[in-house]
Amino acid sequence: MAGYGEGRVVPRGQLRIYLGAAAGVGKTFALLSEGHRRAERGADVVVAFAEPHQRPQTIALLDGLEIVPRKKLAYRGSEWEEMDVDAVLARHPQIALVDELAHTNVPGSRNAKRWQDVAELLDAGIDVISAVNIQHLESVTDVVEQITGVPQRETVPDAVVRAADQVELVDMTAEALRRRMAHGNIYPPEKIDAALTNYFRAGNLTALRELALLWLADKVDEGLQRYRHEHDITSTWEARERVVVALTGGPEGDTLIRRAARIAARVSGGDLLAVHVTKSDGLTGANPANLARQRQLVESLGGTYHQVVGDDIAEALLTFAKAENATQLVIGASRRSWLLAMLTGPGIGARTIRDSGAIDVHMVTHSHAGSRWGILPRYRGGITRQRQAAGWILAVVLAPLVTLGLAINRSGINLTSDVLAFLVAVIAVAVVGGFLPAVAEAIAASLLLNYYFTPPLYKFTIAEANNALALGVFVAVGLVVSWIVDMTARRSKQAARANAESELLVTTAGSILRGQGALDALLERAREAFGMRSASLLERQDQQVTAGRGPSAEWRVAACSGDAPVTRPDDADVDIPVSDTLTLALAGRPLPASDRRVLGAFAAYAAVALEQQRLAAEAEAAKPIAAADRMRTALLAAVSHDLRSPLASAKAAVTSLRARDMRWNETDTAELLATADESLDKLTRLVGNLLDMSRLQAGALSLFPRPSGLDEIVALALDDLGPAGREITVEIPETLPAVRVDPAILERVVVNLTENALRYSPAGKAPLLAASALGDRVELRVVDRGPGIPEQDREQMFVPFQRLGDTDNTTGVGLGLALSRGLTEAMGGTLTAEDTPGGGLTMTISLPAAPGD
Repeated sequence: MAGYGEGRVVPRGQLRIYLGAAAGVGKTFALLSEGHRRAERGADVVVAFAEPHQRPQTIALLDGLEIVPRKKLAYRGSEWEEMDVDAVLARHPQIALVDELAHTNVPGSRNAKRWQDVAELLDAGIDVISAVNIQHLESVTDVVEQITGVPQRETVPDAVVRAADQVELVDMTAEALRRRMAHGNIYPPEKIDAALTNYFRAGNLTALRELALLWLADKVDEGLQRYRHEHDITSTWEARERVVVALTGGPEGDTLIRRAARIAARVSGGDLLAVHVTKSDGLTGANPANLARQRQLVESLGGTYHQVVGDDIAEALLTFAKAENATQLVIGASRRSWLLAMLTGPGIGARTIRDSGAIDVHMVTHSHAGSRWGILPRYRGGITRQRQAAGWILAVVLAPLVTLGLAINRSGINLTSDVLAFLVAVIAVAVVGGFLPAVAEAIAASLLLNYYFTPPLYKFTIAEANNALALGVFVAVGLVVSWIVDMTARRSKQAARANAESELLVTTAGSILRGQGALDALLERAREAFGMRSASLLERQDQQVTAGRGPSAEWRVAACSGDAPVTRPDDADVDIPVSDTLTLALAGRPLPASDRRVLGAFAAYAAVALEQQRLAAEAEAAKPIAAADRMRTALLAAVSHDLRSPLASAKAAVTSLRARDMRWNETDTAELLATADESLDKLTRLVGNLLDMSRLQAGALSLFPRPSGLDEIVALALDDLGPAGREITVEIPETLPAVRVDPAILERVVVNLTENALRYSPAGKAPLLAASALGDRVELRVVDRGPGIPEQDREQMFVPFQRLGDTDNTTGVGLGLALSRGLTEAMGGTLTAEDTPGGGLTMTISLPAAPGD
């Protein structure tokens, strides 16, 4: 026990787990065999708990090992044996053998689960060797139930097994395991046939074995990744195939994903990862709708979607692939034409292949390859047309003005000053008009400098090399400054547009999160943001049609905003497909490509909002069904006694009266008849309440309201209560106006409330019925001095089949207050509960006063 005591840091013990696909593969045998091997090497080994299941070979392995006595616990009249954690801790061996890691301990044990017992042993510095079947792992219990049809009651969290220092698979083929079962090596003879035809079918065992192998492969892969990280290994180890597919958001993405999925499928257990690289400035030409659709496709094929940031796309792709230990990378052929590729140099694909190293790169051709024509990218300045026009005018004006000013002061200014003056003019033109006017100004200035100020004068020749250098530097500086100014303007314009787009998309996403009505709000926002006449989300009806969006496809308007919404994509000015069955159609005007990109995000949002709206509608439609189910369950639970009790009493009384072997005197006969009559009255009231509650919920209760005096209704209600009604104090003013109610219904409400008040009123403190007028309403208060009800529980007492704080099942099914409120509200009144001053509960009925004559 060295190192185990107070004041000393005890290193955590190591956990070794034997994992099996099913019972009988030999986990306990392997566990005990390992214990013998450790003991033979001099280790201090004890058997903390082992379950040999009456298997002779396993029982034989217990010989020679120290066994810690089990702890006996009494539970439900039986005696159970569990692992004695305290005894193991007190013994404190070097190694403890603990079988059946997922076992649930008997109530009253130190811990609820055996894996919690094992955790205590590990914390105490004891190494543990344990065993578990794959079906007991929490993450796969639902899969196992689908395979075998048997739910798993005992589970262990995956994190416990994944945290083990060693996990070893105890493997056996399905045929070998079934032979062991048939030979009686697993279950007793009486259970063999049932096991072989049910849980131990060959298909079940094969599936469980594959599940165990895959789970262990993930565990091994985690260890490999951890080892590579700890040892800073960045080169690819082809221990497991991982296929990365690069997505640009272009139309070729679907082709690349399916090709990559086929490559991954050729290798058992191959992983599919899709990655999209976004520029660090957030400015990208990717189509959000395409990316959203492609992400769904990747996930439907069992892959994962990732997004990384990087200005060098080829470098970002390879960095991601190496970090994921990918073995293959799938990229699409460039959409650039051969002429553009020749003039602009190697593209992303060529640089990726050049730097890929051990990663295999697949260059996949597609129908869009080489579709981008042109020699150079089209120039898109960031300066507005108004500023460009002002720049051209300034260039035309400044060149002769500067020339004239410098010519007048020729004698006092040298060539360097002339160059600087023209450079200032070029910068001024660049700031105002951008790149092209500045280039023209720089060319014109160089020619004017050469002709008017560079010897020999008035000739387009340069005599001195220094002057030639000065002119060359002037032109270069002018071009660079012009380019920088123009690039800054373009970046500012792009940033402003990106900021506006992000604000628009964030606001739109917020409207989706708000839930109800999000789709209509989103379409309205899209219509207003892009200045369109109408925006419609169209859904194709014929799900079997996989191609074509023309007249043969039938479309319906799922949601719309604006005037005269289009009903077919062909009729729209802008058509943004979301999926095979959804498209966003706008009418009003054609939109530029930059706007279509943002509109693609709106289309993706609209699809999400539509799905959200439908899920909300389904949830709303399910609420009445759930409520009815809860009502039915509560009804069955509540009336199980109340229907049976009066029926049983009446049945017993009638049966006794009809018995021919018994002679009853008049007193006994009267008592039995009274019992039957009272029981049937209770049953009649109970059934009546149930029927009335059913009518209320169905809206089929018939009411006949008319002006009625409240004093007369209360008097009839008290008569219904019998002798108990004479104890109640009544305070109803004679000047109280009549109320417009159904007298019979209100009488029932008063009876219910008064009976409830009598039930909870203490002896000597009778309830009070008091009435008063308040505007166009008349209030009747039923006041008791009972224990009262906390404010937070008052609404709960109006729920059907609830007896708040009442465990006596003979007092009714809990319908009285619920029925009273329902009947009161049906007559246009309200029923509320409040505290009685000095203690108790006051039920207040507020009713509409009858109009005066």
